[in-house]
Amino acid sequence: MQDFLLELGKGFSFIKRQYRISTETSNFYIDLVFYNYILKCFVLVDLKADKLAHQDIGQMDMYIRMFNDIKKGPDDNPTIGILMCAERDETVVKYSVLKDSEQIFASKYLPYLPTEEELRREIENTGRMLKDKEE
Repeated sequence: MQDFLLELGKGFSFIKRQYRISTETSNFYIDLVFYNYILKCFVLVDLKADKLAHQDIGQMDMYIRMFNDIKKGPDDNPTIGILMCAERDETVVKYSVLKDSEQIFASKYLPYLPTEEELRREIENTGRMLKDKEE
């Protein structure tokens, strides 16, 4: 957990794994909950073993709204949500609230270390995508 927190950056405090947040009618469980004392906000992390789906984005949006309503203190900044998925679907990102959101982020993660060749291809693909966006 310490290594994971250090990768996130400074100021992160681990709150709980499988954090239960309840309404009058339902219970929901958030994979990981942190508080960043520098940003003064909660950071919710949802781990997805599959490709990013629009349902995942809606779920995180609901978690953020619930946390802002139920848990956020008056001096806290708005809650941030991070979706970590095995594969990021650019079409889902383009046509969802992720496109213009300042509170929800989706990031691809690898459940294993890539080979040197896989890293090379990923760097080349990212370079091409950035070049295409500039043009």
